[in-house]
Amino acid sequence: MVGRIFLKGLTVAFTILVVAALQLLLFLSLPASKESPEREISIPRGATFREVVEILTSRGLLRHPLAFSLYGEVTDKDQKVKAGRYKLTPSLSPLEIMDRLVRGEVMLKKVTIPEGLTFTEIARILKHQGVIASVGDFTALCQDHAFIQSLGIEASSLEGYLFPDTYFFSEGLKPQEVIHAMVDNFRRVWKPTFSQRARELGLDNYQVLILASIVEKETAVPEERPLIAAVFYNRLKRGMPLCSDPTVIYGLKTFNGNLTKEDLRRPTPYNTYLFRGLPPTPICNPGRESILAALYPAQVDYLYFVSRNNGTHHFSRTISEHNRAVWRYQKRRLK
Repeated sequence: MVGRIFLKGLTVAFTILVVAALQLLLFLSLPASKESPEREISIPRGATFREVVEILTSRGLLRHPLAFSLYGEVTDKDQKVKAGRYKLTPSLSPLEIMDRLVRGEVMLKKVTIPEGLTFTEIARILKHQGVIASVGDFTALCQDHAFIQSLGIEASSLEGYLFPDTYFFSEGLKPQEVIHAMVDNFRRVWKPTFSQRARELGLDNYQVLILASIVEKETAVPEERPLIAAVFYNRLKRGMPLCSDPTVIYGLKTFNGNLTKEDLRRPTPYNTYLFRGLPPTPICNPGRESILAALYPAQVDYLYFVSRNNGTHHFSRTISEHNRAVWRYQKRRLK
Protein backbone atom coordinates (compact mmCIF):
# COMPACT_ATOMS: atom_id res chain seq x y z
CA MET A 1 0.00 0.00 0.00
CA VAL A 2 2.81 2.41 0.96
CA GLY A 3 4.66 1.54 -2.22
CA ARG A 4 1.59 2.22 -4.33
CA ILE A 5 1.08 5.63 -2.68
CA PHE A 6 4.77 6.51 -3.23
CA LEU A 7 4.58 5.50 -6.90
CA LYS A 8 1.40 7.51 -7.35
CA GLY A 9 3.05 10.57 -5.74
CA LEU A 10 6.12 10.17 -7.92
CA THR A 11 3.89 10.01 -11.00
CA VAL A 12 2.07 13.17 -9.98
CA ALA A 13 5.35 14.99 -9.31
CA PHE A 14 6.73 13.89 -12.66
CA THR A 15 3.54 15.03 -14.39
CA ILE A 16 3.73 18.43 -12.70
CA LEU A 17 7.39 18.72 -13.72
CA VAL A 18 6.60 17.88 -17.33
CA VAL A 19 3.72 20.33 -17.42
CA ALA A 20 5.93 23.03 -15.88
CA ALA A 21 8.66 22.32 -18.41
CA LEU A 22 6.18 22.48 -21.28
CA GLN A 23 4.76 25.71 -19.89
CA LEU A 24 8.26 27.17 -19.61
CA LEU A 25 9.04 26.13 -23.17
CA LEU A 26 5.80 27.73 -24.33
CA PHE A 27 6.65 30.98 -22.55
CA LEU A 28 10.13 30.97 -24.12
CA SER A 29 8.77 30.29 -27.60
CA LEU A 30 6.11 32.99 -27.69
CA PRO A 31 7.20 36.54 -28.62
CA ALA A 32 6.07 39.45 -26.50
CA SER A 33 4.12 40.87 -29.44
CA LYS A 34 3.52 40.38 -33.13
CA GLU A 35 4.73 43.94 -33.68
CA SER A 36 8.05 44.23 -35.51
CA PRO A 37 9.42 47.79 -35.06
CA GLU A 38 13.03 47.61 -33.89
CA ARG A 39 13.96 48.87 -30.48
CA GLU A 40 17.46 49.83 -29.41
CA ILE A 41 18.58 48.73 -25.97
CA SER A 42 21.90 49.08 -24.16
CA ILE A 43 23.31 46.40 -21.89
CA PRO A 44 25.88 48.18 -19.69
CA ARG A 45 29.21 46.52 -19.04
CA GLY A 46 29.04 44.75 -15.68
CA ALA A 47 25.22 44.62 -15.58
CA THR A 48 23.72 41.70 -13.65
CA PHE A 49 21.38 39.28 -15.42
CA ARG A 50 18.53 40.59 -13.27
CA GLU A 51 19.23 44.09 -14.60
CA VAL A 52 19.31 42.70 -18.16
CA VAL A 53 15.87 41.13 -17.64
CA GLU A 54 14.53 44.42 -16.26
CA ILE A 55 15.84 46.32 -19.31
CA LEU A 56 14.24 43.85 -21.73
CA THR A 57 10.94 43.87 -19.84
CA SER A 58 10.78 47.69 -19.63
CA ARG A 59 11.18 47.91 -23.43
CA GLY A 60 8.33 45.48 -24.02
CA LEU A 61 10.56 42.66 -25.27
CA LEU A 62 9.60 40.05 -22.63
CA ARG A 63 6.09 38.96 -21.65
CA HIS A 64 7.25 36.40 -19.05
CA PRO A 65 10.45 37.72 -17.40
CA LEU A 66 10.38 35.04 -14.68
CA ALA A 67 10.52 32.24 -17.27
CA PHE A 68 13.37 34.06 -19.05
CA SER A 69 15.27 34.43 -15.76
CA LEU A 70 14.80 30.76 -14.89
CA TYR A 71 15.93 29.68 -18.34
CA GLY A 72 19.07 31.80 -18.04
CA GLU A 73 19.99 30.37 -14.65
CA VAL A 74 19.29 26.73 -15.57
CA THR A 75 21.33 26.89 -18.78
CA ASP A 76 24.08 29.11 -17.28
CA LYS A 77 23.45 31.59 -20.13
CA ASP A 78 22.86 34.31 -17.56
CA GLN A 79 26.68 34.44 -17.22
CA LYS A 80 27.31 34.70 -20.97
CA VAL A 81 25.33 37.81 -21.96
CA LYS A 82 27.54 40.34 -23.80
CA ALA A 83 27.39 44.06 -23.05
CA GLY A 84 26.65 46.49 -25.85
CA ARG A 85 23.91 48.13 -27.86
CA TYR A 86 21.36 45.87 -29.55
CA LYS A 87 18.51 46.19 -32.04
CA LEU A 88 15.70 43.85 -31.01
CA THR A 89 12.01 43.52 -31.89
CA PRO A 90 9.04 42.35 -29.75
CA SER A 91 8.32 39.76 -32.46
CA LEU A 92 11.45 37.84 -31.45
CA SER A 93 10.90 34.94 -29.08
CA PRO A 94 12.73 35.01 -25.72
CA LEU A 95 14.89 32.11 -26.98
CA GLU A 96 15.95 34.19 -30.00
CA ILE A 97 16.63 37.21 -27.79
CA MET A 98 18.78 35.13 -25.45
CA ASP A 99 20.68 33.72 -28.42
CA ARG A 100 21.50 37.21 -29.71
CA LEU A 101 22.60 38.44 -26.28
CA VAL A 102 24.87 35.43 -25.74
CA ARG A 103 26.40 35.67 -29.22
CA GLY A 104 26.90 39.42 -28.74
CA GLU A 105 25.11 40.51 -31.92
CA VAL A 106 25.55 44.16 -30.97
CA MET A 107 25.02 47.18 -33.19
CA LEU A 108 28.22 48.38 -34.82
CA LYS A 109 29.17 51.99 -35.40
CA LYS A 110 30.96 52.96 -38.59
CA VAL A 111 33.94 55.05 -37.48
CA THR A 112 36.34 56.57 -40.00
CA ILE A 113 39.80 57.53 -38.73
CA PRO A 114 41.42 59.87 -41.29
CA GLU A 115 45.11 59.74 -42.14
CA GLY A 116 47.44 62.06 -40.30
CA LEU A 117 45.81 62.22 -36.85
CA THR A 118 47.68 61.85 -33.57
CA PHE A 119 46.59 59.23 -31.05
CA THR A 120 45.02 62.02 -28.95
CA GLU A 121 42.93 63.21 -31.91
CA ILE A 122 41.90 59.61 -32.62
CA ALA A 123 40.84 59.19 -28.99
CA ARG A 124 38.58 62.26 -29.26
CA ILE A 125 36.83 60.84 -32.33
CA LEU A 126 36.31 57.48 -30.60
CA LYS A 127 34.94 59.20 -27.49
CA HIS A 128 32.61 61.40 -29.56
CA GLN A 129 31.28 58.32 -31.37
CA GLY A 130 30.65 56.54 -28.06
CA VAL A 131 33.16 53.77 -28.83
CA ILE A 132 35.27 54.48 -25.74
CA ALA A 133 34.32 56.12 -22.47
CA SER A 134 37.49 58.10 -21.76
CA VAL A 135 40.02 60.00 -23.89
CA GLY A 136 42.46 59.95 -20.99
CA ASP A 137 42.40 56.17 -20.57
CA PHE A 138 43.03 55.68 -24.29
CA THR A 139 45.94 58.14 -24.48
CA ALA A 140 47.45 56.75 -21.27
CA LEU A 141 47.53 53.26 -22.80
CA CYS A 142 49.13 54.65 -25.95
CA GLN A 143 52.06 55.73 -23.75
CA ASP A 144 52.10 52.79 -21.34
CA HIS A 145 55.41 51.01 -21.84
CA ALA A 146 54.25 47.62 -20.51
CA PHE A 147 51.12 47.67 -22.68
CA ILE A 148 53.11 48.72 -25.77
CA GLN A 149 55.57 45.87 -25.17
CA SER A 150 52.67 43.42 -24.83
CA LEU A 151 51.76 44.32 -28.42
CA GLY A 152 55.26 43.37 -29.56
CA ILE A 153 56.21 47.00 -30.25
CA GLU A 154 59.41 48.65 -29.12
CA ALA A 155 58.58 52.35 -28.96
CA SER A 156 57.85 55.07 -26.42
CA SER A 157 54.29 55.47 -27.70
CA LEU A 158 51.86 53.97 -30.21
CA GLU A 159 52.02 57.06 -32.41
CA GLY A 160 52.27 55.76 -35.97
CA TYR A 161 50.84 52.30 -35.23
CA LEU A 162 47.11 53.19 -35.05
CA PHE A 163 46.27 52.59 -38.68
CA PRO A 164 43.82 55.09 -40.21
CA ASP A 165 40.87 53.29 -41.78
CA THR A 166 37.10 52.80 -41.54
CA TYR A 167 36.23 50.54 -38.62
CA PHE A 168 33.04 49.01 -37.28
CA PHE A 169 33.07 49.17 -33.48
CA SER A 170 30.43 48.49 -30.87
CA GLU A 171 29.79 51.08 -28.17
CA GLY A 172 31.52 51.10 -24.81
CA LEU A 173 34.60 49.11 -25.77
CA LYS A 174 37.68 49.00 -23.58
CA PRO A 175 40.54 51.12 -24.99
CA GLN A 176 42.65 47.95 -25.19
CA GLU A 177 40.15 46.35 -27.58
CA VAL A 178 40.16 49.33 -29.95
CA ILE A 179 43.94 49.67 -29.90
CA HIS A 180 44.40 45.97 -30.60
CA ALA A 181 42.10 46.26 -33.64
CA MET A 182 43.98 49.27 -35.04
CA VAL A 183 47.46 47.82 -34.43
CA ASP A 184 46.40 44.50 -35.98
CA ASN A 185 45.21 46.44 -39.02
CA PHE A 186 48.59 48.18 -39.22
CA ARG A 187 50.32 44.81 -39.22
CA ARG A 188 48.09 43.58 -42.06
CA VAL A 189 49.06 46.62 -44.13
CA TRP A 190 52.79 46.42 -43.34
CA LYS A 191 53.98 43.64 -45.64
CA PRO A 192 57.28 41.74 -45.18
CA THR A 193 58.48 43.41 -48.38
CA PHE A 194 58.21 46.77 -46.60
CA SER A 195 60.82 45.69 -44.05
CA GLN A 196 63.06 44.39 -46.82
CA ARG A 197 62.77 47.70 -48.68
CA ALA A 198 63.54 49.64 -45.48
CA ARG A 199 66.80 47.71 -45.11
CA GLU A 200 67.68 48.53 -48.72
CA LEU A 201 67.27 52.20 -47.84
CA GLY A 202 69.50 51.82 -44.79
CA LEU A 203 66.63 52.43 -42.38
CA ASP A 204 64.71 50.34 -39.87
CA ASN A 205 60.91 49.99 -39.88
CA TYR A 206 60.43 52.65 -37.21
CA GLN A 207 62.49 55.22 -39.10
CA VAL A 208 60.39 54.61 -42.21
CA LEU A 209 57.26 55.09 -40.12
CA ILE A 210 58.61 58.37 -38.73
CA LEU A 211 59.38 59.62 -42.23
CA ALA A 212 55.98 58.49 -43.51
CA SER A 213 54.27 60.46 -40.73
CA ILE A 214 56.12 63.64 -41.78
CA VAL A 215 55.17 63.08 -45.43
CA GLU A 216 51.54 62.59 -44.34
CA LYS A 217 51.46 65.93 -42.55
CA GLU A 218 53.31 67.86 -45.27
CA THR A 219 50.93 67.18 -48.17
CA ALA A 220 47.48 65.85 -48.92
CA VAL A 221 48.22 65.58 -52.66
CA PRO A 222 48.91 61.89 -53.50
CA GLU A 223 51.34 62.55 -56.38
CA GLU A 224 53.43 64.87 -54.20
CA ARG A 225 54.14 62.34 -51.46
CA PRO A 226 57.09 60.59 -53.21
CA LEU A 227 58.54 64.06 -54.01
CA ILE A 228 58.25 65.22 -50.39
CA ALA A 229 59.87 61.97 -49.25
CA ALA A 230 62.69 62.48 -51.76
CA VAL A 231 63.40 65.96 -50.41
CA PHE A 232 63.79 64.61 -46.86
CA TYR A 233 65.95 61.68 -48.00
CA ASN A 234 68.19 64.06 -49.94
CA ARG A 235 68.53 66.37 -46.93
CA LEU A 236 69.30 63.46 -44.61
CA LYS A 237 72.04 62.21 -46.95
CA ARG A 238 73.65 65.66 -47.00
CA GLY A 239 73.42 66.12 -43.24
CA MET A 240 70.98 69.01 -43.66
CA PRO A 241 68.22 69.60 -41.09
CA LEU A 242 64.78 68.55 -42.34
CA CYS A 243 63.23 71.94 -41.47
CA SER A 244 59.72 70.50 -41.30
CA ASP A 245 57.06 72.73 -39.74
CA PRO A 246 54.74 69.81 -38.77
CA THR A 247 57.45 68.25 -36.61
CA VAL A 248 57.95 71.55 -34.77
CA ILE A 249 54.20 71.85 -34.21
CA TYR A 250 54.02 68.30 -32.83
CA GLY A 251 56.65 69.18 -30.23
CA LEU A 252 54.73 72.22 -28.95
CA LYS A 253 52.52 71.78 -25.89
CA THR A 254 49.99 74.22 -27.32
CA PHE A 255 49.53 75.50 -30.86
CA ASN A 256 47.03 78.13 -32.01
CA GLY A 257 47.48 77.57 -35.73
CA ASN A 258 50.14 80.25 -36.21
CA LEU A 259 53.74 79.00 -36.26
CA THR A 260 56.00 81.83 -35.05
CA LYS A 261 59.75 82.48 -35.20
CA GLU A 262 59.81 81.92 -31.46
CA ASP A 263 58.28 78.45 -32.01
CA LEU A 264 61.01 77.66 -34.56
CA ARG A 265 63.65 78.52 -31.94
CA ARG A 266 62.07 76.38 -29.22
CA PRO A 267 64.52 73.48 -28.52
CA THR A 268 62.14 70.52 -28.39
CA PRO A 269 63.29 67.09 -29.66
CA TYR A 270 60.89 67.57 -32.60
CA ASN A 271 62.39 70.85 -33.80
CA THR A 272 63.94 69.71 -37.09
CA TYR A 273 65.17 73.25 -37.74
CA LEU A 274 67.50 73.03 -34.76
CA PHE A 275 68.34 69.31 -34.74
CA ARG A 276 69.49 67.21 -37.67
CA GLY A 277 68.06 63.80 -38.46
CA LEU A 278 64.62 62.35 -37.87
CA PRO A 279 62.50 63.31 -34.84
CA PRO A 280 62.37 60.69 -32.06
CA THR A 281 58.89 59.34 -32.92
CA PRO A 282 56.26 59.56 -35.65
CA ILE A 283 54.27 62.79 -35.48
CA CYS A 284 50.96 61.23 -36.56
CA ASN A 285 49.48 57.98 -37.81
CA PRO A 286 50.17 57.80 -41.55
CA GLY A 287 48.16 55.98 -44.20
CA ARG A 288 49.38 53.34 -46.62
CA GLU A 289 50.20 55.82 -49.43
CA SER A 290 52.50 57.87 -47.24
CA ILE A 291 54.22 54.70 -46.02
CA LEU A 292 54.76 53.66 -49.66
CA ALA A 293 56.11 57.13 -50.47
CA ALA A 294 58.62 56.83 -47.62
CA LEU A 295 59.66 53.41 -48.95
CA TYR A 296 59.77 54.43 -52.61
CA PRO A 297 60.72 58.13 -52.85
CA ALA A 298 60.88 59.80 -56.24
CA GLN A 299 64.25 59.75 -57.99
CA VAL A 300 64.79 63.52 -57.97
CA ASP A 301 67.44 65.85 -56.54
CA TYR A 302 65.11 68.37 -54.94
CA LEU A 303 66.20 69.81 -51.58
CA TYR A 304 63.45 72.37 -50.94
CA PHE A 305 59.73 72.89 -51.32
CA VAL A 306 57.31 75.72 -50.54
CA SER A 307 53.53 75.90 -50.51
CA ARG A 308 51.77 77.44 -53.50
CA ASN A 309 48.86 78.24 -51.17
CA ASN A 310 46.51 75.99 -53.13
CA GLY A 311 47.37 72.68 -51.47
CA THR A 312 50.32 71.95 -53.78
CA HIS A 313 54.04 72.74 -53.49
CA HIS A 314 56.84 74.17 -55.63
CA PHE A 315 60.01 72.04 -55.52
CA SER A 316 63.53 73.41 -55.93
CA ARG A 317 67.05 72.04 -56.30
CA THR A 318 69.02 75.08 -55.10
CA ILE A 319 68.64 77.64 -52.33
CA SER A 320 68.51 80.51 -54.83
CA GLU A 321 65.67 78.85 -56.75
CA HIS A 322 63.90 78.14 -53.47
CA ASN A 323 64.25 81.76 -52.30
CA ARG A 324 62.68 82.97 -55.54
CA ALA A 325 59.79 80.53 -55.02
CA VAL A 326 59.34 81.70 -51.42
CA TRP A 327 59.18 85.31 -52.66
CA ARG A 328 56.70 84.39 -55.37
CA TYR A 329 54.31 82.28 -53.33
CA GLN A 330 54.75 83.63 -49.80
CA LYS A 331 56.39 87.01 -49.27
CA ARG A 332 55.00 88.80 -52.34
CA ARG A 333 51.52 87.56 -51.47
CA LEU A 334 51.88 88.96 -47.94
CA LYS A 335 53.05 92.31 -49.29
